[in-house]
Amino acid sequence: MDIKKAKDYIRNTVDLYLKKDCFGEYRIPVVRQRPIFLLGAPGVGKTAIMEQIAQELGIALVSYSMTHHTRQSALGLPFIEEKEYEGLKYKVSEYTMSEIIASIYDVMEESGIKEGILFLDEINCVSETLAPSMLQFLQYKVFGRHKTPEGWVIVTAGNPPEYNKSVREFDVVTMDRLKVLEVEADYNVWKEYAGNQGIHNVITSYLELKKEHFYKIETTVKGRSYVTARGWEDLSQILFLYEEEGLMVDETLIGQYLRNEHIVKEFSAYYDLYHKYKKNYHIEEILDGHLPEEALVRAKAASFDERLSLLSMLLDKILGEIRERVDTADYLNDLVILLKSLRELSEKEGDMTAVTQRLEQQTQAKKKGLDALRKANALSESDRKKRKSVISFLEQAKKELYVGDARTAQEAFAWLKRKFEAEVASMKSGTERTKERLHGLFAFVEKAFDEGNEMLILVTELTVSAAGARFIAMFGCEDYEKHNASLRLSDRQEGLMQKIEKLDL
Repeated sequence: MDIKKAKDYIRNTVDLYLKKDCFGEYRIPVVRQRPIFLLGAPGVGKTAIMEQIAQELGIALVSYSMTHHTRQSALGLPFIEEKEYEGLKYKVSEYTMSEIIASIYDVMEESGIKEGILFLDEINCVSETLAPSMLQFLQYKVFGRHKTPEGWVIVTAGNPPEYNKSVREFDVVTMDRLKVLEVEADYNVWKEYAGNQGIHNVITSYLELKKEHFYKIETTVKGRSYVTARGWEDLSQILFLYEEEGLMVDETLIGQYLRNEHIVKEFSAYYDLYHKYKKNYHIEEILDGHLPEEALVRAKAASFDERLSLLSMLLDKILGEIRERVDTADYLNDLVILLKSLRELSEKEGDMTAVTQRLEQQTQAKKKGLDALRKANALSESDRKKRKSVISFLEQAKKELYVGDARTAQEAFAWLKRKFEAEVASMKSGTERTKERLHGLFAFVEKAFDEGNEMLILVTELTVSAAGARFIAMFGCEDYEKHNASLRLSDRQEGLMQKIEKLDL
């Protein structure tokens, strides 16, 4: 299965394992909660989906790579304890708490979140001395003498033997205690993830043309050659920084992330071509609705590969703006709830101090919630930005109120309301600007390519993008609705059937 299906399956399993009955007991007893074993090639995104699942379920995540553990660190260190049995004293061996179990308790204490996922990566690469203890752990959720706390679901992962010489194949006894999921790399699934993560557009543009280069592991005369999803994502981050600093991107840099000479050469050549397209097509002018004649003529005469690259650049630019608008809308929606509380307070209190004190309480509560989620590894990037924006608004508002003219609680709230309305007005202005630029994109594609494959790709990409779909649902887009309706295959089929029925056969 692909990594997206695996994520859905794991998410549902974790959710079900954490279900309780009316007495507060887990519906599936802990001993029957089989650990999940995610088996797949390196770099397909196993760790990434665990972070996403924890974020979506609002639970904590503790991750460990088992290759870093010895028997002592996993089980705890032995020490001598004196005990008395039937009147006689004996020296017995005890064990300190496992580093892994202790880290779970640390996260619960620091974050206040009591349920979570214990994710053990490369579990089939444990040392020979630790292997017997792992079997006990998988069955009883125990390391040494210490159990995994209730409410913590165990998910494990590993690579098949052909990818890792250190792999120890599990026997039937061990496998019979696991829920095994075998995952494979799939570009179409990763592409959706890449869009949400803001992966550099040159990478997704290239992979649209060369999907077979997305994931490749092979043995050559020079040794192991490999390109993974992790490699593309890490390359994306360094490309952004190189471009910001005006540094030259060459094969040497690319080869540090993509370990395949042929793919490195092809991607390097495409990278140069991509920037040439970007310069020649005047992307900003197209989105601003100017439709430069030179760009139209060039686009009409271009090969499909060049058209696809152009469309990808345009989409990347507009979807980046759309994500900003959606994030701002989410931040303002969160702020509304807090301001309602302040309005109710201002109606009851006379002094402005009550409002500033409530602002401080709200700020500290937001900071505490942000810190808790960060410590629990359950904080997504979009949620982090939203929470930081709310905190920034509250802190700035509190400072400005202290030096402002407001004296009563009502005056303080009226000032806060004006500040919030200014943010809303800015958001609406930005949204209208983005809608105009989206119209400019549709106008260009319509004029350059009519209702061809390029329009179908544009409509499809806006549909599958989480931010794109939300933006259109919230703010509308007439161009999208028009072309989405005209491109529906079901509608075309119905129209064809109606024509057939009218024929006199």
